[in-house]
Amino acid sequence: MENNPEINNLHLPDEIEVELEQAESRFKSMWYVLKANKAAMVGLVIITLLLFIAFFGKLLMPYNPYVGDLSKSLQAPSAAHLLGMDEQGRDILSRIIDGTKVSLRVGIIAVAFALSIGTFFGSIAAYYSGKVDMIIMRFMDILLAIPSLLLAIAFMTALGRGIDKAIIAIGFVTIPEYARIVRASILSVKESEFVQAAKVIGNRDSVIIFKHILPNVLSPIIVRATLGISSAILDTAALGFLGLGVQPPYAEWGSMLGSGRGYFFNAPYIVLFPGIAITITVLAFNLLGDGLRDALDPKLRK
Repeated sequence: MENNPEINNLHLPDEIEVELEQAESRFKSMWYVLKANKAAMVGLVIITLLLFIAFFGKLLMPYNPYVGDLSKSLQAPSAAHLLGMDEQGRDILSRIIDGTKVSLRVGIIAVAFALSIGTFFGSIAAYYSGKVDMIIMRFMDILLAIPSLLLAIAFMTALGRGIDKAIIAIGFVTIPEYARIVRASILSVKESEFVQAAKVIGNRDSVIIFKHILPNVLSPIIVRATLGISSAILDTAALGFLGLGVQPPYAEWGSMLGSGRGYFFNAPYIVLFPGIAITITVLAFNLLGDGLRDALDPKLRK
């Protein structure tokens, strides 16, 4: 009678309800910790504002970011043009607003691309171990041995220029970081009782990995992905500064720095304001990432 599945199934709804209540309680606890972190909340507010600008930038831009007036080139900030004009007589404020969409798009999609592939290979390496682990992780080590920016430049040279190529290049060079984090996280819970129980009842390996193991190791992955967006935005700006990243007609903060560096002493605002935009965006994601780390790790909660 004790092993009768019909009797055991009678308790399933109650177990599900308890799990949902526990998940809701954990979420509330994490939110309270995150909300108490003022720096993280500042980062969250800035990111929310940046996302708003990215989605509704066309309504906020005072001028067309691609149309210039050479007679107004290098014009200093004024009431008509709050951040001044660039070397081609284009409104800098409008270009920074337009560049917000480009930088966030490249950063978020590149991280999503790297995270999905890195999670897959890191999970396979950790779960099966042995030769599979050695082959996958040695390949990741080779990629990590090459400076990420140099590897991204090599990819851009091979693939060509453009926003889609920048996403692929930046995403590919960061795959090893996510693979190593996922591998280490899975190894820490691989021998847990709930994993062994899932094996005993006959679950497939893919179900065990993606349904039972990964949901229990999301904390470090989420934190790294948040911080990874700031790194991707910096890499995007670096490629744009070198002329290898996002190409015209897109307005991108790094390319704005690159095109304006020759006018730094005559019109410093050309590079000052795009540089501030990059700094604020990267800082916001770093602040939020640190806050999420504290909120998701019970050992770091006060």
